Amino acid sequence: MKQVLVIFTGGTIGSTVSAGVINTANTQAFKLLQQFKDADPQAQDIQFTTLQPLHILSENMAPAAWQILINAIESQNLASYDGIIITHGTDTLAYTAAALSYYFNALKVPMLLVSSDYSLDDARANGLSNFRCAVDFIRQNIRAGVFVPYANQNQTMQVHHAARLTCSLQLTGDFYSVQNKPFMHYDNQVFTQLDASLPVESGIRLSANFSERIIMLKPYPGLNYATIKLVQGDVVLHDLYHSGTACASNEWGDPYSLVSFLEHCAQRGVKVYLAPAIKSTSAYQSTQVLLERGAEMLWNMSIESAYIKLLLAYGNFKESEQIQQFLTVNIAGEFV
Repeated sequence: MKQVLVIFTGGTIGSTVSAGVINTANTQAFKLLQQFKDADPQAQDIQFTTLQPLHILSENMAPAAWQILINAIESQNLASYDGIIITHGTDTLAYTAAALSYYFNALKVPMLLVSSDYSLDDARANGLSNFRCAVDFIRQNIRAGVFVPYANQNQTMQVHHAARLTCSLQLTGDFYSVQNKPFMHYDNQVFTQLDASLPVESGIRLSANFSERIIMLKPYPGLNYATIKLVQGDVVLHDLYHSGTACASNEWGDPYSLVSFLEHCAQRGVKVYLAPAIKSTSAYQSTQVLLERGAEMLWNMSIESAYIKLLLAYGNFKESEQIQQFLTVNIAGEFV
């Protein structure tokens, strides 16, 4: 009999709809297990142990909640389980997936984050399907590591590397891996590997300390950097357009130029990182200018994964050499 630890955190998969309002409900967590037992003919072969350290909608997630979740997981004897399933909301799924992927980079059993696009009472919900995929992943001993099974509407179930999952597309509940390269497809209890670049076991031991000084900025036409107030010790992660670029021109005035903002940050001892971008033999002129002016690129990873990696880097290490080494090492298969 497989021993599976199930950790409930809330989210849509743990919610009900009442009077047009979606909110978490204590009963829904265990409704998922009952639905599984009713639907799976081999359900009796799985022994579930349950915890519920959090009970929130995932838009309310914060690094402090990750610490609670990690502490709950580590309170268990993980060697006694064949796998771990964590139920989670969709809004911040990619961030929590990356956080757990980095922290549990040497995990010896599979850990899978399971979400639902609708409440379990809704016939359209994919929560049960995602959960059944997670259980089969553990049943079949696919591999250790942190993964996210998710079925987009009217598509084949995909299993994603947790450190490569991106946030849901706008105005949909669909999820994809970076470059649209999931780890596996899952259909009729059969897993088919699609991506041969497996997560690595770096063996880096981390504490659950997430820096409070990381500020993430998103580019858009008209972003006025003069409105952003920073103090010494802050660290900026600047998101980029899909081509790995941001405004490097002062044609419209210094307040709208990232180059001028980099100069402002340098004067105040504020480090600026850029992501996402694919490293290649050529880059746009604007990107080259930003790098020449002191920005540091976090190459070949999603913005979500880059953000979490910076939180852990500055939360765990003090020396710049240690931080730099951590940022350049492939911790959890985050590099594409």
